[in-house]
Amino acid sequence: MARTIMHIDMNAFFAAVEQQSNPALRGLPVAVTGSQQRTIILTCSYEARAYGVKTGMTLYEARQKCPQLQLVAANNRLYTHVSSQIIKIFQDYTPLVEVFSVDEAFLDVSGSLGIFGSAQRIAYLIKSRIKARLGLTCSVGVAPNKLLAKLASDMQKPDGLTFIYPDKISALLEELPIGEICGIGRKTEQKLNRMGISTCGQLGRYSVPKLKAQFGIVGERLALMGQGVDTAPVLSPEQEAEVKTVGHSMTLRRDIESREDIARFLLQLAEMVGRRARRYGVTGRTVTLTIRYADFSSFSRQQLQAAEICRSEEIYRAALKILDSLFLTQPVRLLGVRLSNLQRRDRQLLLLPEERRQQQLTESLDQANDQYGEFAVMSGSLLQVKGKGSHVISPAWRPEGIRNVKMS
Repeated sequence: MARTIMHIDMNAFFAAVEQQSNPALRGLPVAVTGSQQRTIILTCSYEARAYGVKTGMTLYEARQKCPQLQLVAANNRLYTHVSSQIIKIFQDYTPLVEVFSVDEAFLDVSGSLGIFGSAQRIAYLIKSRIKARLGLTCSVGVAPNKLLAKLASDMQKPDGLTFIYPDKISALLEELPIGEICGIGRKTEQKLNRMGISTCGQLGRYSVPKLKAQFGIVGERLALMGQGVDTAPVLSPEQEAEVKTVGHSMTLRRDIESREDIARFLLQLAEMVGRRARRYGVTGRTVTLTIRYADFSSFSRQQLQAAEICRSEEIYRAALKILDSLFLTQPVRLLGVRLSNLQRRDRQLLLLPEERRQQQLTESLDQANDQYGEFAVMSGSLLQVKGKGSHVISPAWRPEGIRNVKMS
């Protein structure tokens, strides 16, 4: 059965929300930052982009491009509130809404065409309602699958509407650079280039056995991507796939070097990761520590645990053990902790009194923090670092909370 899939991408979302919230910023080059003291550009308005300002630039680089750039610290609560309103608009047209990130979503409107008449009408209705209610614009891509809908939404920005029809797919992909396809990262692109593959047409025709020899089971998926084939369904929150990893990272306001300083931030990260793991009802066997140095070089080290864990202190001890095995050569700029190799948590009754006490304590702390907010109740060690973490919304944000899934 033919499907009609939409990918809706809000245009310069954080910056546009700030401009709507503060009329004095409208028409000006605006950049949203993670922190007023030390950060990079998270996103910027189209007025700023006209000067060459880009996401990921340092503040120094951005000001070199645009001296009159207006800097605004990110307001996560505002963005998530506005995003939730947008999602509710989407859900008026189909129950099959998959939130891809805080500012984009996939919609399967196949079953809604008989109600609203056409995909074009649904797209215009959504765009006009978002504009009228929130003052924001979005770009919409419509195609037979998620892969192509995502591609289409990038073709006309801002405020675009692009259709990719089944009979036009082959011609479109023939000369399309492989890096334009969502899911093909820079390293994969470089490896494919070394194999003589630079366009989707070439990728789609390439020998599948040779691709599998280089990329494993992913090789077959790459060949299908080159052909514009994607059978993945649009999943509503109730249908979403199992969590594969749970993680969090933070860019620090200043470089740190001492083990004591690093350990305090690892404790905070471990608590974030542990709370999410318990919320999802999962335990994990592998803990990964990621470190980025002051010169932006980074690396990760992981350790397999003897048993499944989800308690914050267990994750912290594992991360600390990895840290103690390392010889750090520079001050640290970023820290990340991730729990993987997951499985559903066993809720059987614990036999040892101490284990039951620890479980009850953890559940009580989680309930208190669920009710009063993150770190409302915390270890005394965290008091010195409360509120000094990342100001960046996770790319895996969901209305019901952050969901970190492993992505290549």
